[in-house]
Amino acid sequence: MTVDKKPLPQDLIDGLLANYQKPEDLIGEGGLLKQLTKALVERALQAEMAEHLGHGKHKPVGNATGNTRNGKSKKTLKGEFGELPIEVPRDRHGSFEPQLVPKHQTRWSGFDDKILSLYARGMTVREIQAHLTEMYGTEVSPTLISSVTDAVIEEVKAWQARPLDALYPIVYLDCIHVKARDSGAVRVKAVYLALGINLAGEKELLGIWIAQTEGAKFWLAVVTELKNRGVQDIFIACVDGLKGFPEAIETVYPKTAVQLCIVHMVRHSLNYVSWKLRNEVADDLKRIYQSATAEEAEGRLTEFETKWNATHAPIAQSWRRNWPRIIPFFDYPPEIRKVIYTTNAIESVNMSLRKITKNRGAFPSDEALLKLFYLALRNIAKKWTMPVRDWKAALTRFTIQFEERMPQG
Repeated sequence: MTVDKKPLPQDLIDGLLANYQKPEDLIGEGGLLKQLTKALVERALQAEMAEHLGHGKHKPVGNATGNTRNGKSKKTLKGEFGELPIEVPRDRHGSFEPQLVPKHQTRWSGFDDKILSLYARGMTVREIQAHLTEMYGTEVSPTLISSVTDAVIEEVKAWQARPLDALYPIVYLDCIHVKARDSGAVRVKAVYLALGINLAGEKELLGIWIAQTEGAKFWLAVVTELKNRGVQDIFIACVDGLKGFPEAIETVYPKTAVQLCIVHMVRHSLNYVSWKLRNEVADDLKRIYQSATAEEAEGRLTEFETKWNATHAPIAQSWRRNWPRIIPFFDYPPEIRKVIYTTNAIESVNMSLRKITKNRGAFPSDEALLKLFYLALRNIAKKWTMPVRDWKAALTRFTIQFEERMPQG
């Protein structure tokens, strides 16, 4: 059934607004918009019924089965306008399937998206319930909210199992710690994220894993999953000192260089420094990682030790301890180094996730934790700039540096 789009007659609008005096007359609980929505919905349902039966109300039966109208049923629709009671026409054979408001539907299309949006921003079920009541005057049960968010789990499973690209020049791995209930006790869980930069320079979250135990066995399962989902090669894996990860990735991807994340090294170092000295220490650290060669960088580190060891010895000690995993950085030209350092989007992802989770207590389950992270990350990804900064220059250098491993064409 096609309806021609025509502008509303001015006299119709004037008639509807004849008694308008204040905003509540239009948008209030018993205002014109709500009355008009109810009238239009019910009128549309009557038109659908006429189409279904082949005849209008009080008209001769227009179908071979003798099917006719059989009164109405009542339902209440929930949405941004609050609660709207409507009457849905019925037929004697029970074969009428409304299109505008399908059977069993009690919420307007898009209302579930509102619930998911609030959940993705870190609001608890109770907070979402209070918000919907306050904003829209709509009573929504905690059970309903949970069922809406639970429906995301199948989407999460499909996303986590989706095929991936054959090659990611850079993959970042990091984790965020949160509390969740497990076997009746509250435990601190490590949620690991893998973020890849593909050949187009686009950031892509590859997966989310909740670690029950850490170490080589866990990481072997993670990188094996990436391999099974289609990832054949990774040039550089950028990590934050994850125990057991280098051994695991070298088992599955023996050609991959494991690079300790420079961003994390700098941030960890500055934890030992007062605000007054942070800029000076940061500048001296920059002289280390911006060196042209590993030899020059080690000389800069020695200079750093001479200047700061008396007051901030743990900083240089940390760099010395991790030096074998830092120096692969100097094997790459400036174009690649710049991307490795400045494109560490996973750190900004973690910052966004911490903002969302900081006001929450313990998650009731790993599944609840996974739902929130997936929805939050889906929102975060919408804000990413594509491709990453200076990617064209970096890709040219990747093509030269890893010529034999780059896909043809």
